[in-house]
Amino acid sequence: MPSTLPVQQEHPEQKPEQKPGPNPEQHPGQNPGQNPGQKTPHVPPPAGGRGVRRPRLPALDGLRLCAALMVVAYHYAAFDSGAWGAPARTVFPVGHVPASYGWLGVQLFFLISGFVICMSCWGKTVADFAVSRVTRLFPCYWFAVLAVSLAVTLWPVVNDAPAPRSVAVNLTMLQDPLGVEPVDGVYWTLWIEMRFYLLFALVVWKGLTYARAVGFCAVWGFAAVLARAADNQVLDQVLMPQDCWYFIAGIAFYLMHRFRPNAVLWLITGACLAIAQHDLLEAQSRAESHMGHHVPKWPTLVLVTLFFLAVMAIALGWTRRLDWRWLPAAGALTYPLYLLHERMGWIVIHYADGHVPRGVLLCGLVAGMLGAAWVVHRVVERPLSRAVGRGLRRAVTEIRSR
Repeated sequence: MPSTLPVQQEHPEQKPEQKPGPNPEQHPGQNPGQNPGQKTPHVPPPAGGRGVRRPRLPALDGLRLCAALMVVAYHYAAFDSGAWGAPARTVFPVGHVPASYGWLGVQLFFLISGFVICMSCWGKTVADFAVSRVTRLFPCYWFAVLAVSLAVTLWPVVNDAPAPRSVAVNLTMLQDPLGVEPVDGVYWTLWIEMRFYLLFALVVWKGLTYARAVGFCAVWGFAAVLARAADNQVLDQVLMPQDCWYFIAGIAFYLMHRFRPNAVLWLITGACLAIAQHDLLEAQSRAESHMGHHVPKWPTLVLVTLFFLAVMAIALGWTRRLDWRWLPAAGALTYPLYLLHERMGWIVIHYADGHVPRGVLLCGLVAGMLGAAWVVHRVVERPLSRAVGRGLRRAVTEIRSR
């Protein structure tokens, strides 16, 4: 869940030296037509309260970990997978209720993704952006596809073994548009993330500025509404009218963080929340079809509102004190945890249930998956990402030199 699916934070590049004259990247409070010789009025620092931005926002890492654990809880204690041998509502008579809202962790991932992608793309070229996304998403994903495929092939107790040709297509991350069954059910979010990256690459290609980022949010949102009204499948695939609001709000929250809030950004985030909550009840109905039981709807609306408030708090700098050292490390685990936990966890549940108390099994499985995610991050993801990044940057340099 790219990120969202989890998205690794990157150090935002310093803005290039500004040329005299009108500059669309100026702080919205500045006069864009001011002459170079004029005295520049005082501009307040970003809402985060920092003159120089830190390379990471630890609170975002903590929020991403919360999102991943929500999805894990949903698949282990609410989803009707058959791994427990009984419906989740009977296995966990109390615990299945909060776990039933864990599917909302995906929406939180999308919201964080909009924030982090806008932050990490500032000052980058399209080639830089593409290299950073490929090196972030694919190495761990390749390992997860192969590991999950092998596990399900050896122990096809909950899910059927995937065909080799399906595994090959899954390695491209394009299985959803090609109509190929995913190796793991959670991979459906990756195609949404990829489409967001492709759309945002248009802004990066032109040069990411405050004005262009705001314009992108407004145009994407309006186009998404038109796409829904037109009921056109192609437009739906490109513009994602049900999911775009989280990405747009995340971008606007980052602009608040970098430039401080204003009426336009508040209108964008408020409109995104209003439209997103309109679709949530339909999304909950789909989630309940997978769970096999119904839960109250009002917590869904409350949780998504809290997600927006949490990212807003980060944007406004209210979480600066949450600078614990373990948060970045925990945030790094979310992507491998997200990719590996579902079907591999169901296999463990199938074989261990009845031999270990269910509460102990559930807690031990989550802890074990976190440990496995740490190993994958250190042993596979980091070294392979470096190697892939070096190769891609070398290729980009050769292309530019020819």
